Amino acid sequence: MIYLQLFWSFFQVGALSFGGGYAALPLIQEQVVEQNNWLSSTEYIDILTISQMTPGPIALNASTFVGTKVAGIPGSLIATLGCITPSVIIVLLLAVLYYKYKGLSLVQGVIKGLRPAVVALIASAGLSILLTALFNSDSLPIEWVELDWISLILFGIGLILLRKTKIGPIFVMLTAGLVRLIIYGVTTLI
Repeated sequence: MIYLQLFWSFFQVGALSFGGGYAALPLIQEQVVEQNNWLSSTEYIDILTISQMTPGPIALNASTFVGTKVAGIPGSLIATLGCITPSVIIVLLLAVLYYKYKGLSLVQGVIKGLRPAVVALIASAGLSILLTALFNSDSLPIEWVELDWISLILFGIGLILLRKTKIGPIFVMLTAGLVRLIIYGVTTLI
């Protein structure tokens, strides 16, 4: 019975979390903390923290962690499957429809109209991440006195390395993390 509850709870999260991973957070909290009482609020925040630190979509990571907490490894598989099933169904339906009707000018017009909107969504998310990284704020206006100069320098160096050299993003991320760790260690010792 717990497996069915896990699947259904995360199926609902996967089906209703339009807008990305952060849009799913209130849905996950509703299912996990309020409706099913699988986690306390503190445990939920801990799971979200871990979910953000691990690679992959936050909703998917959270479903895996919650499933593990509630019902072990089988629970993690069931919760993860519940979370991805709606997306798989929707994408399969859209793929079938697209390939069946892709020659229609109406469909091509819709696709051309969606491209700039998708770029705007990605740019908006990028701006939010940049503001959070540099100013500890995810919206405008910003307080310039809050600028994290170390993060700005790491951002600039990382951007230059990624655009002007063949250095991979993993190396840039690990190096920036290591530099920040060293700076943190030095500043706490002083």
